[in-house]
Amino acid sequence: MAERVGDALARRSALIVEAGTGTGKTFSYLVPALLSGARILISTGTRALQDQLFSKDLPLVARALGRPARVAVLKGRVNYLCHRRLSQAQAQLELSGKAGDRALERVRRWSLVTRSGDLAEVRGLSDTHAIWPTVTSTRDNCVGIHCEDFSRCHVAAARRAAQEADIVIVNHHLFLADLVLKEDGFGDILGSADALILDEAHQLPDLATQFLGANFSSRRIESVLKGLRVESEDAGQGRAGGVAREVAERIAGALGEVEGGLQDLTAQLPRGAVRVSWSEMPLQFGSTALELAQALVGLETQLGAAGAETPLAHIGARAGELGAALESIAAASAAQGARTVETTARGFALTLLPFDIAERFQSLLGARACARVFTSATLSVGDDFSHFSNRLGFAAAEELKIDSPFDYARQGLLYLPPGLPNPSSPAYTESVIATALPLIVASGGGAFVLFTSHRALARGAALLRAHWGEAAPLRLYVQGEAPRERLLDDFRADGNGVLLGTASFWEGVDVQGEALRLVIIDKLPFGSPEDPLVKARVEHLQMQGGNAFRDYQLPEAVLALKQGVGRLIRSEDDFGAVAICDPRLVARSYGRVFLQALPPMSVTREADETLKFLRRHAPARKPGHAAQPA
Repeated sequence: MAERVGDALARRSALIVEAGTGTGKTFSYLVPALLSGARILISTGTRALQDQLFSKDLPLVARALGRPARVAVLKGRVNYLCHRRLSQAQAQLELSGKAGDRALERVRRWSLVTRSGDLAEVRGLSDTHAIWPTVTSTRDNCVGIHCEDFSRCHVAAARRAAQEADIVIVNHHLFLADLVLKEDGFGDILGSADALILDEAHQLPDLATQFLGANFSSRRIESVLKGLRVESEDAGQGRAGGVAREVAERIAGALGEVEGGLQDLTAQLPRGAVRVSWSEMPLQFGSTALELAQALVGLETQLGAAGAETPLAHIGARAGELGAALESIAAASAAQGARTVETTARGFALTLLPFDIAERFQSLLGARACARVFTSATLSVGDDFSHFSNRLGFAAAEELKIDSPFDYARQGLLYLPPGLPNPSSPAYTESVIATALPLIVASGGGAFVLFTSHRALARGAALLRAHWGEAAPLRLYVQGEAPRERLLDDFRADGNGVLLGTASFWEGVDVQGEALRLVIIDKLPFGSPEDPLVKARVEHLQMQGGNAFRDYQLPEAVLALKQGVGRLIRSEDDFGAVAICDPRLVARSYGRVFLQALPPMSVTREADETLKFLRRHAPARKPGHAAQPA
């Protein structure tokens, strides 16, 4: 892999590499990257991998090669402390007369010593903690060079460091944001890079589709309106930030039109937490959306009259962007993409996801000769890379597949339990749990139970708790009952826990050693045919004369299953079993496609053989060890 990556860097060509778990793919691209002396942008799927590359892997490889390099890590602005927002939070706390906020005080003390401003440095402060949005900025509330703290802005400092670095480490969200928006990342570093290396590249097609589509949400518009309401209150007293009364009155009028349009749109939304196709909305919904879009553009015009270099104009630009996004969604044809309307307890979101992004993605990357390396453990269906490469427009790229070095036939067992009903059966989840229980007991825990829907997850958790009652022999860790990273940390520390999860636990989760020795998967991860996005894409492919199942539904499910199964064997010392409960894996002809794509584990349909394997590899329970209440 290192040789092929080095060759791609030298020839500035495109290379797609599937490297199985344990290959050492990170070192396989870092070694040639450092030896090349080229200016390189590395994009990862997660911030955790960014930190690992910056803090551990790159320094280690650079020392080993004797090739030091200037390296910078760059994250989205929501990861960096904003001094202005911190000061505002402290001032609001003092005005409220409430006792000091411990998390805020920790951040304040840390702010006095940090150099990077990266909130990941604050020990024990999860990125889901409520303090994060309080002390970080967004595109909507950042005032840029007009900020009194701009000289010590951590976001600006991180961008300057990226401009001067030989190797810059970003994540896919930031990479795509800069590619599409050209303003929320790292300036012209993409244009000056000699090579792009995109790790965890299997995430790119779906992420790029989101960025190349359009989104309009209640959260985004309320963020804009909240800032404008403050300005309007000042305007009512005669002047608002130096804005004349006449201008302030026009702004107030435009703001009223937007608020009225938003109210009209909201009144037509479905009730409850649902996601439906745009075509299921009332006929007047589209025209109401267009009227709101025009009102937002009108608001941008009035705010611009306040002066180009004012906070009002900055907020106006955000309003204009929202108006343009809403117009593109409302005016889109059925052939352009899938349009959905989603409502939750917190608000709503309108989305347009284009069906074909290859041409636009290629145009955004530009014609400049630049090496492009895509790598992941799951990019192919069997030996076929076309599902990945065609979506991004890299059909002519070179391909390389390297199998995992692990001895799967010895280390792993794939169990295909017989006798389960069809997955559409009302009692299917009950049958899955009945199958899972003896396996979990035999392994002594250390199990992931992965579901394809939140409904099945909730039902599975309820069934397990009902079966075990108060005296549960093993602790349950259920997605949604605690933050994801805390669940994983507690599961690893327990060593004998049972974790129940859905999509977010099928990938990007690394539990090495005895803590994970059993993975149970309830169904083959086909997208729900009732999901409006799946339904729209299927209809589009059928209209194009394609085979939606073969070209879309099957490869998507195969790649997702590879990710789920890949949670089990993470090192050459791991042992464990995977149980896939879905009878279609054996009963349907397409089951062979799934089985051929999975690691070459020993396969059995015998429950006794599976139980013996699990008991043989279950760790001895420590004397006096008792489970926490489930």
